[in-house]
Amino acid sequence: MALKIYYDKDADLGRLEAKTVAVLGYGSQGHAHAQNLKSSGVDVVVGLRKESPSWAKAEAAGLRVLTPAEASREADVVMMTLPDETTADIYREHVEPNLSDGNYLAVAHGFNIHFEVITPPEGVNVFMVAPKGPGHTVRAHYEEGRGVPSLVAVHQDPSGDTLEIALAYAKGIGAGRAGIIETNFREETETDLFGEQAVLCGGLTSLMAAGYETLVDAGYAPEMAYFETIHEVKLIVDLIYEDGIANMRYSVSNTAEYGDLTRGPRVIDEGVRARMREILEEIQAGVFAKEFILENRAGSIQFSALRKRGKAHPMEEVGARLRSLMPWLKEKRLVDRTKN
Repeated sequence: MALKIYYDKDADLGRLEAKTVAVLGYGSQGHAHAQNLKSSGVDVVVGLRKESPSWAKAEAAGLRVLTPAEASREADVVMMTLPDETTADIYREHVEPNLSDGNYLAVAHGFNIHFEVITPPEGVNVFMVAPKGPGHTVRAHYEEGRGVPSLVAVHQDPSGDTLEIALAYAKGIGAGRAGIIETNFREETETDLFGEQAVLCGGLTSLMAAGYETLVDAGYAPEMAYFETIHEVKLIVDLIYEDGIANMRYSVSNTAEYGDLTRGPRVIDEGVRARMREILEEIQAGVFAKEFILENRAGSIQFSALRKRGKAHPMEEVGARLRSLMPWLKEKRLVDRTKN
């Protein structure tokens, strides 16, 4: 099946005229969606708890802020950019009672819809717009006149125009400048979770930590270990991001390329691939989703302990010390916790 990709010319922002869009949440994705939509001329309101520290940040950005229930009641389109573990509770308490037939419920990740933690009413249109990048990048690219590719999918379409509304929304956040790729909730959710767990976050950070520990245990300076196994990852990823793995291999030395081609498969061997398949099967069967939901309902005790242990790893202290010697890294930071 051919991949269907839409661009700005295929989307009509006019579809959102006379409509109010509520963006619930003001974290990484939420702040980017709300600010980009506002800059695109869309009537936007942000939904936050009264006690949320983000309330002042959103108002400082010139956005109108209401409680989640008030925002949902006023809006025609409700976009939920909340953490997966809190989305269902906020939906049931604040959003569902204020949805009417013909409204549009949107999500930036299919987790809760796909695993049926949330089951929207039949008369409500449901779509997804999922940027393929952190929200801070979505905002930064928009301000530079560029965009981040985004996925779009429709789950329910009683009004018959949900795809058009979704495309208009995606255009409003800048995705049409780069490409809006049509998919479905199952494919987005399962591939996203697998990518995060096996490669982008879980696989990569575990690989870097193992490399760092191997060098330090062998007696090499922690600073050298950090540079070679963690800091320089960005240099390699930038080359791949620019034009693929072949581009990276063209750019590095012959020594590095030969080591890549001959030693890489010894690190990522059939045993690793078998464990990747296990992880994918757990995702597909809903095992991970159930585990994650139960962990959060139990107070996130294990999650908090794992997070604390990760922050306490010696490589974090070494990295902070080395970054303090490179002040230019603080220029044009994507993440500024005082603002977003």
